[in-house]
Order: sequence, then C-alpha cells, then structure tokens
Amino acid sequence: MSSSASLLLAKRADESRIDPTADQRTLIIVACVYAVVIVLLWNIPYLKMIIYPFKLLTVGFHEFGHAFMGVLTCAHIESIHLDPNEGGATRMRGGIPWLTLPAGYLGSSLIGAAMIATSFDIRAAKVMTLIIAVFFLLTLWWARKDWLTWVLLLCMAGLIVAFWFIAHGVALQYLVLFIGVMSCLYSVWDICDDLIFRKVNESDATAFAKVVGCCPPQVWGVFWLAISLVFFAAGIIIGIVAFKTPLKQQQADKFLDT
Repeated sequence: MSSSASLLLAKRADESRIDPTADQRTLIIVACVYAVVIVLLWNIPYLKMIIYPFKLLTVGFHEFGHAFMGVLTCAHIESIHLDPNEGGATRMRGGIPWLTLPAGYLGSSLIGAAMIATSFDIRAAKVMTLIIAVFFLLTLWWARKDWLTWVLLLCMAGLIVAFWFIAHGVALQYLVLFIGVMSCLYSVWDICDDLIFRKVNESDATAFAKVVGCCPPQVWGVFWLAISLVFFAAGIIIGIVAFKTPLKQQQADKFLDT
C-alpha cells in the first residue's frame, strides 16, 4: 500500500472518530437543552428549588477550585461557605489572588467538562459518580450546619443510586451530563447573578477586575464565559472521540455487577 493511500485511510479514520454516532448526537442535543433549562431554572422563584441540590454541589466544585489553588500557593484556608442562593465563599489568608480567584471558574469548568465527556459512556459515567460521591462528602462537611442541605444532598445521593440500576445505567448518563453542564457553565450563572440579578456575594469576575484593574467586570465576565464554552465544547468532543461503543453494548457490559 502506498504512503498516500495510508494517509488517506488514516484521515478517514480520524474523521470517523470525530463524527458522532446517533446515540452521541442525542446526548449533544440533550446537553444543549440542559443549558437552556438551567438558565431558566437558576433564578426563577420557587422553580429554582428543583435544582437546589445540584446547584449546591456545583457551588462546591467552584469553591474547591479556589481552595485547591489556595493550598498550592501556600494560603491558609480559614473556611468554605456554601449557599446556592447567594453563592459560595472561600476565605483564606495568603496565596496569590490573581491565581486563586480564577481557579474557581477554571476548576468547575474542568470538572464539568470531565463529567460531560464521561457521560458518553455508561461505565465511565459510573466511575464519575464515585468521584462525585467524594465531593458529596466534602459538601456535607462544608455545609454541615445546614440540616436542609443534608436532607437534599442525601436525597440526591439516593437518586444517583437509583439511576445506577435503571436501564443498566442509562439514566445515570443523563444525570452526570446534567451536573456536568451546570458545573461547566457555572461562570455564566454566577456572573449573571452578580451583574444582572445583584446577589449578595460578588462574582469572581468582579473580584478579579478589582485585583487586576485593567478591565471592568463585564469584560472579564465575557472572557470567563468564553473559557467555559471552550471547556463545554472540549468535553463533548472528547466524549465523541473516546467513547464509540454502541449503547446496547454499553448496557451489556458490567461494572460492579450492574
């Protein structure tokens, strides 16, 4: 076989990896629908209670990003506060503000993108839920004084366990995808809360603008929005390329005897 023919076959193979299957197209459409639904539910009174536990977990991912970067920059973490209505707050002494401030958005976008990617495969989604379980424990610890948080998160944990067994984990795929979309695009919800709806705690875009000083919060808000969309697209692309196993075969495969 000539080198040109080999290159052509390799090119076609690469194109076939990027081209989504029918099942993957469904997940992509659902991810986009999730984004719209979350926008609507995030600030609508009463209806926003539907996503309360997911919102709390997403805020936890965001604050974990701040805390993790704080530890890396030798900061002392004094407290982590979680409130799905007002947003979270990580208080620390020391560290490097221009690194710790954007780490929240970057951390939640990275975790969200990983969830989106793993939602394209049932076994990968199940592994991701085990990682989510660790964050559950951290979230319960950070919000341990709020009994309502305990009730809601424990109910959500029960939902995940139930979804684990429904249709051999297919329902779990869509749950992981939902949490992933919410986490990946957290900067959108947070910046809208601050600059449009004027919540109590200022967004990281506003705080970062004060530290850097060169641009207003709106500019940084657009910047972090673009970064979130890049992570969102990356999660989908990685999911498409990495997980080509047909849905029926995924359902037939076993993971932890389920």
